[in-house]
Amino acid sequence: MTTEASGSSLPAPGLGAANPESRIPDPGLVARDRRNLWHPYTQMQTAPAPLPIVGGSGVYLHTEDGGRILDGISSWWVNIHGHSHPVLNAALAAQAERLEHVMFAGCTHPPAVELAERLVAALPTGITRVFYSDNGSTAVEVAVKLAIQYWINRSEPQRRSIVALHHAYHGDTVGSMSVSEESVFTRAFTPLLFQVHRAHAPYCYRCPLGLERRTCRVDCLSHLEETLARLGDTAAAVIVEPMLQGAGGMIVWPHEFLAGVRRLCDRFGVLLIADEVLTGFGRTGRMFACEHAKIAPDIICLSKALTAGYLPLGATCTTEAIYDAFLSDDRARTFFHGHSFTANPLACAVAVASLKLFERDDTLARVKRLEMQLLAGFEPLRSLAVVGDLRVIGGVGAIELGDADLKGPRDGYLDDIGPRLAAAFLDRGLLLRPLGNILYFMPPYVITEEETAWAIKQIGEVLARDSVAHS
Repeated sequence: MTTEASGSSLPAPGLGAANPESRIPDPGLVARDRRNLWHPYTQMQTAPAPLPIVGGSGVYLHTEDGGRILDGISSWWVNIHGHSHPVLNAALAAQAERLEHVMFAGCTHPPAVELAERLVAALPTGITRVFYSDNGSTAVEVAVKLAIQYWINRSEPQRRSIVALHHAYHGDTVGSMSVSEESVFTRAFTPLLFQVHRAHAPYCYRCPLGLERRTCRVDCLSHLEETLARLGDTAAAVIVEPMLQGAGGMIVWPHEFLAGVRRLCDRFGVLLIADEVLTGFGRTGRMFACEHAKIAPDIICLSKALTAGYLPLGATCTTEAIYDAFLSDDRARTFFHGHSFTANPLACAVAVASLKLFERDDTLARVKRLEMQLLAGFEPLRSLAVVGDLRVIGGVGAIELGDADLKGPRDGYLDDIGPRLAAAFLDRGLLLRPLGNILYFMPPYVITEEETAWAIKQIGEVLARDSVAHS
């Protein structure tokens, strides 16, 4: 499998970092970075020097010292067609020649209209309206606000309760933090967050009911049913990350759970919000993860791969019924929300070009081949003593580290496991960023079979050596 955006040659193990000293950036660049910059999710006092990335092509990031690193996490889950793709580059440049930006309140432009048309055609049946924002957190924020005001506009203001799931992560704005599980990310801001009712997620490896997947009937769904029954006509919406909960642990769902959530929302008359910021655009093997259960949400949140990793753009898409609830001669029923860069023409143009590439390159078939290779390649890793569980869906492979029988960490092994493994992979020329004890591989879809096999080999060798060193 080769593409114009990804070469077939592999990095030698550790290329760009064969010697740990070789990945120490130019001291001048580091000093300039440290003088002015503040990096996300980073303890600036103790963090290692940042990687000096000066370019990218296909699945590779190019470092200042001439090395290259395989981007095993799609640059935080956003890149799908490869870095510096010629088609996307051309679309961006062409749009910049015509129009770089115009406010979207009272104006419109061709890229925004075409993107909305293409999204509506690709989204689950019944989704007909597109509200643009500028990132995943705000796409969720918009969804929550829409759900609350929808009921106010329908003269049911008592419907203010939002139901979210355990292990959820929906973003870092106040509203999206509120619907996320409590964690170190949210703890400092607890006084600012609104109350959310939380139900079980189908974390099959660590079943909240102590059941085994091969014999259960997705019994964890009963907790959501009980929660909605208790809330009655005060419930406004249920928000989920369909099929794959990302930052909460790369938890892969049985599709029956998602189908059951839709049934319960219909039964209790509440809205279903699908946060597909991570899962949209092929990441789980379907264009949208809701397709696994053959359901359509009332509201769907999109971002990340929407522009193939090129520019910030978010979209919150709804049914016509939700849109209609905001139509009125009474201006108070307007949805008063917006962003300076709403529907930025450059971002919309790249997103349109990305959707065209799905058709031209049969991208979903490529993701399916990647899924099959991940399933086959990860399975032998199950024999490692430090591997507790393996999970694969679409172009995502996840390894939960720990004791498979005890479903808990080996003594001392998981201490600082994320930074330790990240450094070991980087020394081999592979960029991975574990989530605590969850190691995951989520490359751009243009990765070749040879490149995937190389990455899986590095994962196996590093885990084997690390477990011996810490046994």
